Amino acid sequence: MKFSANLGFLWTELSLPEAIHAAADAGFDAVEFHWPYETPAEEVRAALEETGLPALGVNTIKGGGNGLSALPGDEARARVAIDQAIAYAREIEAEAVHVMAGFAEGEGARATFIANLRYACDAAPDLTMLIEPLNRHDALGYFLQTSAQAREIIGAVGRETCKLMFDCYHLQIMGGDLTRQLAACAEVIGHIQFAGVPDRGRPDVGELSYEHVFGVIEGMGWDLPLGAEYKPGGATEATLGWMDRYR
Repeated sequence: MKFSANLGFLWTELSLPEAIHAAADAGFDAVEFHWPYETPAEEVRAALEETGLPALGVNTIKGGGNGLSALPGDEARARVAIDQAIAYAREIEAEAVHVMAGFAEGEGARATFIANLRYACDAAPDLTMLIEPLNRHDALGYFLQTSAQAREIIGAVGRETCKLMFDCYHLQIMGGDLTRQLAACAEVIGHIQFAGVPDRGRPDVGELSYEHVFGVIEGMGWDLPLGAEYKPGGATEATLGWMDRYR
C-alpha cells in the first residue's frame, strides 16, 4: 500500500514546506492539504520538487462554515472559492480539488451543489473534483452525509472528473459496512482517506480493522496513495508505527 500524509492534521506545528519534508523523511508517498492558501504556492511547489512527492489535492475554503458550494444564493462566493482552489492546485501541480458543500439541506441545496460542481469540472477538466460525505457528529448539518447520496450527486453532475472522496472514518460512523460501500462506490472513487474510529486518531487504534479494510481496497486493484487524515494527538512521528504494519 502507498500512503499520503494529510498535512491539515499531520505536522501542523511546522510550516507547510517543512511538513512536506517531514512527510518525505517519514516515508510517505504523497501529500495532501486542507487549506494551504496562506503559504505561497511557489514555496509549496519548491518543497514538492525537492522531495519528489506529488500533491494529491486541496480543499475549497470553508467560507465561514464548512464550504459554500451547496448554499443557495451563495453561488458567486462558491465559484470564487472554486477558482482559488483550481489556481492553487495548478500552481503546485496537485491532482484534485475537494469541493466542500457546506451546511445546507433540501432540493435547493442539491441543485446548487450540482450546478457548482458542473462549473468546477468545466473550469478545470484537467483536475478531479472530489466530494466527501462528512459524518453528522463532526459536521452536524453538512449537506453531504452518505456515499449513496454522493453517488446520486455524481450521477446528476454528469462529468467524468467528478469523483467521490471515500473517507473510511466518516463513512464508518455514518453506517459502516465499508466492504460493501467500497464495492458499491468503486467506479466513482477518486481518493480514499482513513483515520481511527471513533476519535479520528491513529488508524491502528479503535473499532475499525484497517488490516481488513486495506486488504479489501488492495483487492479492488487500487494502487494510489491512501490519505492518512488523522489527528495524531502529539508528535506525528510517535504515531507512525502503523505504516510498516499496513504497508
